[in-house]
Amino acid sequence: MTPRLLTDIERAVRSSWDADTCTPEYRSRWTPGNPARDQCGVTALVLNDLLGGELVRGEVLVGGVRTDFHWWNRLGAGVEIDLTREQFRPEEIVTGGVVIPRPPEIKRLREEYELLRARVLEKLAGSAAA
Repeated sequence: MTPRLLTDIERAVRSSWDADTCTPEYRSRWTPGNPARDQCGVTALVLNDLLGGELVRGEVLVGGVRTDFHWWNRLGAGVEIDLTREQFRPEEIVTGGVVIPRPPEIKRLREEYELLRARVLEKLAGSAAA
């Protein structure tokens, strides 16, 4: 088995995002110009599948008021990976960061997670064969 490089995983994830993998209630605001928008939850889960580690959740604040949550990953030795950080506008500030145990079953965003995961795994399999 060929080891996966983080750059290969990142490329596969970023090229797999689309409106159908983002949070459904925000799908209308997704654009190819900001493909990371509303992809953080499913992306963090897929990276957790591939790399292990912990799921981290922070709050998104606008004017000091929480407007949403943001998800990313923490690996061993405190290394954090956040492939969707660039989605935020300057007025959106991500604060905190608490470890959240992975649920035994994905209920919310299940379809989006499964779709993103399948696309990423397919791209990684294709890059390994190349």
